[in-house]
Amino acid sequence: MIRSQLIEQIAEEFPELTPDDAERVVRHVFEEITQTLESGGRVELRGFGAFSTRLRKARVGRNPKTGDTVDVPSKHVIHFKAGRELLRRLNAKPLK
Repeated sequence: MIRSQLIEQIAEEFPELTPDDAERVVRHVFEEITQTLESGGRVELRGFGAFSTRLRKARVGRNPKTGDTVDVPSKHVIHFKAGRELLRRLNAKPLK
């Protein structure tokens, strides 16, 4: 599912919301999640999962094309841990 499909589904599920309203809701939710992660916080959506950031240490990598070594700086990466309910539902039936 992509963002536009999510907005369409929300607009269909809640007819009192116009597609523009649904888009504003989705944009606001994503912005709040982004701001929380930017400030080093954690976002937990019960039953779905939790987003947090982790620091990946600097390391020496290798350019696959030339084989030369490359210094890769440290960086923050997003970590997602699935919630218990999501895992239960995923494992209840085979994926298509």
